[in-house]
Amino acid sequence: MTFSDRDEAEIEASRAPLMDHLIELRGRLLICVIAFGLGFILCFAFANPIQIALIKPYQAAAAIHAAALASGGHANPLELIATMMGLKPYPPGSAAVVQLIATAPLEQLFTKMKIAAFGAAVLTFPVIAWQMYRFVAPGLYRNERGAFLPFLIAAPVMFCLGGALVYYVMLPFVMLFSLGQQVVSDGISVAQTTKISDYLSLVTSLLLAFGLCFQLPVVTTLLGLAGLINSKMMASGRRYAIVAVVVVAAVVTPPDPISQLMLAVPLVILYEVSIWCVRLIELRRKKADDEDGLASV
Repeated sequence: MTFSDRDEAEIEASRAPLMDHLIELRGRLLICVIAFGLGFILCFAFANPIQIALIKPYQAAAAIHAAALASGGHANPLELIATMMGLKPYPPGSAAVVQLIATAPLEQLFTKMKIAAFGAAVLTFPVIAWQMYRFVAPGLYRNERGAFLPFLIAAPVMFCLGGALVYYVMLPFVMLFSLGQQVVSDGISVAQTTKISDYLSLVTSLLLAFGLCFQLPVVTTLLGLAGLINSKMMASGRRYAIVAVVVVAAVVTPPDPISQLMLAVPLVILYEVSIWCVRLIELRRKKADDEDGLASV
């Protein structure tokens, strides 16, 4: 029996009536809902520490901004990144105190609930992805199942890389740029007073945008495995892809060129990586076809 006959036999053995599939789907959806609920409760219980952690980039930007004002110079971007990553302490004498406000009675409660929902979605993604895979796995060939499994690991890893770029680089720069727009002159003060809900909405939006954009190699590699795209097609469409990347960066980031470059440059690099991933898949597929041809002879 060949591998293809064995795969066909496995798929045939996994066939089941529609009602059985619906019952299985209901069970897997129930597991996802329970996992999300537990994640929500856990994140809500630790909502205050999570809030403090998410405000740290703002605190680092405020400290660097205050130190630059005190010295009469300009903020050093490298110092900001080093401070955010814990490689350098806050500048001596800098005001590292950040005060955010809530203007509605239940604003802080709803903000905590949003944080808990976002955290639960991130924490339970592996569970949801695994349940989705287990539901569709019986309809896949053995080689397709083996090829799909690595992406269950690659997707959250790439999401975390995008989130790390936001937390340690992107968000501190955005807040430093925002603090630099304040006006203090001749008895007139235009100070930045940020609402906690607005700030955390910006944080979660950036984390989600970068995390999803960093899925580019995962998505393109899957499309390459499915034979829907090839490396030649991607290479010839590079200029259009760069334009699309610039448009996406302009839409999902705050309206300043630094933020847009921080997303556009990594996406262009990831697009090039995607081309090489698809090319590697094509080489492996060609090698397997050659071996099959030799075996048949």
